[in-house]
Amino acid sequence: MSEQQVPEIPNVTVAGSRNRSGTLSVRATDQGMPVEIKFERSEYRYGAQALADEILRLTKRSTIAAKAKRRELLAENGMPAEVLDQLGLPTRQQAVDELDRMDDADTGPTSWMRPV
Repeated sequence: MSEQQVPEIPNVTVAGSRNRSGTLSVRATDQGMPVEIKFERSEYRYGAQALADEILRLTKRSTIAAKAKRRELLAENGMPAEVLDQLGLPTRQQAVDELDRMDDADTGPTSWMRPV
């Protein structure tokens, strides 16, 4: 008699994000809790508020990625898509779209030229 082993699903899923220069990284859970923050000393030059804002931005990015990762993990283990939707877990494409929206909102003018 062989018992089917049910894969163990972790209580939380973790993902990480880095700033563009790679001097700041944040790992956060799918519930939005930062679990690891690393930054280079050079980040101090921008001031405490700028550093805090960047940490929060990267925490939000990491949370979105962790939620999408958790959705995939639960889906692989047979949880129906309707339940995953009710849990508020985004699909991979929804996560990519949200991260793109965040990037667009964070990016200021990329040119001094005006449209004609």
